[in-house]
Amino acid sequence: MEEYGFYLSFNNYEEVIRLPVNPETLEIKENGDSKSYTVIDFGEINAIAYPKLTEITIESIFPAQYYPFVVYSGENAGKLLKPYEYVELIRKWMLSRRPVRFVFSGLKAVNVQDTQTPDWLKQANAQAEQTFTGDIGINMAVSIESFSWKLSAGSSGDIEYTIGLKKYVFYQALAMKVDNKGEVKTQQKRASEKTAHATYTIKAGDTLWSIAQKHLGDGSKSKTLQKLNSIPDSELKKLKIGRVIKLS
Repeated sequence: MEEYGFYLSFNNYEEVIRLPVNPETLEIKENGDSKSYTVIDFGEINAIAYPKLTEITIESIFPAQYYPFVVYSGENAGKLLKPYEYVELIRKWMLSRRPVRFVFSGLKAVNVQDTQTPDWLKQANAQAEQTFTGDIGINMAVSIESFSWKLSAGSSGDIEYTIGLKKYVFYQALAMKVDNKGEVKTQQKRASEKTAHATYTIKAGDTLWSIAQKHLGDGSKSKTLQKLNSIPDSELKKLKIGRVIKLS
C-alpha cells in the first residue's frame, strides 16, 4: 500500500515529525530574477538571471483528537502529538536559526521489528528513507520563513496553521592559506545541517529517567539516551558520576 507523506526533520533526522493531516494543496513558488532594460533605438530587453529560491506554502491542521483523515490509522492514533507540541517544536526549530529538511513523496508500509517498545523517531527515520521511491518527491533543506497558527473555532482544540518554507543553500566562508611560494590555497569543507551534540554531566542521584524528564521533557526518552550513549543495562541502577553523556 502506498500513500503520500509530508515530513519536517531537524538536525539530520534527529527530530522528525510527520504532518498528521495531509494538506489539501501544496503551493510551490518558482520565480526568476530576470531584469528588463531599455536600449535606445531598440526597445526593451530581458536579461535572464538565475532563478530565486523555491518557496513552499503548507496549510493544514494539528488535530487534538483522532479523525478518519488523520494519516495514522486508528490503532496508531497514540503516535499523534498534542497540537501545541507540534507548535512548540516548529518554533524551537525557527529559533535555532538552522535549516530543516522538508520531504514529500510516496511512502510504502514500514515493517517495524520492535513492536514492544516502538521508537517513533526510529520509525519516522525509516519512513523518511523510503520517500525516494515515490513517483512524486521533494527532498530539500529549507528555512522556516513564516509560521502562523490559530485555534479552530468550535473544535475540541485543533490548531489551524500555515507554514512558509524557502529552499536553503548551504554555504560557508573558505579558509585561506598562503604557502611558502606565496600561492593562496583554499580549504573547503562540506557544509552540514547537523548541529553539535548537547551534553550533560551526570551528578549524584541522577537516573536516565530524571535526566530525560528534566532536559528532554519526557522521561520515557531515557531508552533513547541509553542507546545514544551505549550504556549497558547493568549500569542503569548506578550511573557513573562525572560521566558526560550526549542528550541529542
